[in-house]
Amino acid sequence: MTSHDGFETLAIHAGQEPDPVTGAVVPPIYQVSTYKQDGVGGLRGGYEYSRSANPTRTALETCLTALEGGAQGLAFASGMAAEDCLIRTACSPGDHVLIPDDAYGGTYRLFARVFTGWGLDHGVAPISDVAAVRERLAARKTAMVWIETPTNPLLGIADIRALAQAAHEAGALLVVDNTFASPYLQQPLALGADVVVHSTTKYLGGHSDVVGGALVVADRELAERLAFTQNATGAVAAPFDAWLTLRGIKTLAARMDRHCRNAMRVAQMLAEHPAVAEVLYPGLPSHPGHKTAQEQMRAFGGMVSFRLLAGEEAAVRACGRTRLFTLGESLGGVESLIEHPARMTHASVTGSALEVPGDLIRLSVGIEDCDDLLDDLRQALAG
Repeated sequence: MTSHDGFETLAIHAGQEPDPVTGAVVPPIYQVSTYKQDGVGGLRGGYEYSRSANPTRTALETCLTALEGGAQGLAFASGMAAEDCLIRTACSPGDHVLIPDDAYGGTYRLFARVFTGWGLDHGVAPISDVAAVRERLAARKTAMVWIETPTNPLLGIADIRALAQAAHEAGALLVVDNTFASPYLQQPLALGADVVVHSTTKYLGGHSDVVGGALVVADRELAERLAFTQNATGAVAAPFDAWLTLRGIKTLAARMDRHCRNAMRVAQMLAEHPAVAEVLYPGLPSHPGHKTAQEQMRAFGGMVSFRLLAGEEAAVRACGRTRLFTLGESLGGVESLIEHPARMTHASVTGSALEVPGDLIRLSVGIEDCDDLLDDLRQALAG
């Protein structure tokens, strides 16, 4: 692969050269725990034990690195395992981290319920407001600024380039959770971020059949430290999981194009629906982050959130009335999902500064026939 190859080419070929022994065009699943050494310390290709490295995982990590334009990628057993490794490596007890006022509930839980006990402090900031972030950074020494863009579940947009500058001026790392956008729509490292986080369970895998996570970093020294922690703690992607994720990545560009087209039509329909109070989708010109999203994203993603005029109970009932939108957590699969964040994915933020509105519904818009999806939502809201 070369630096001139397009995204779709890299997704299919990076790290995935035909097998030199058999000519197989798909990387093998190296379902193996240990490797024969050519004498003591004589490793073949650097492989000795699959917690430390596995050829199938290496193929995935090489592909992810190419797609995000980083120095090195690491694949984990889950997105939360990736986050845990990053925080424990890049931060120390006594450090302060700035997190969004709208973030995935599991990320908040990790900071508030796990790392607080480790001695890591966190503050909250509206990451769509660069001036407010700068104020927080000026008020207290900060080791890391953690952002999502678009955010989960309110679909807020952060200006990655501006926040990278603000974080670096304050001596902090900028970490971007790129799960909602995927590297096809957005490449944070090119905009100045230091680390990209993914739940590869979502759009990268794309088929709701594998759990995984990833980190891609711009700095090789940090990559070496992360690799040490990953090996020491062991939350690595299994060979079959890595293989499934690679298979999903091959069609990422095609799937994301369809997700985005469907999501835009869904958002436009909901914006005109009499039962809907507000639609949160960065593709709509009315969205406050629309211009920034246009500048740093290829398109606007497959996630749509909206609020109902009739309140929380109406939102819960609507979630239970869909036919094609499956009521379930997670996102990014080919099938459409619907959920009630306040009682499902974001229950852990109840009572905190990140608490989400009870009348909010979050959609992961799949790649089905969009007319069918629109009809399904109309009947669910009419009920």
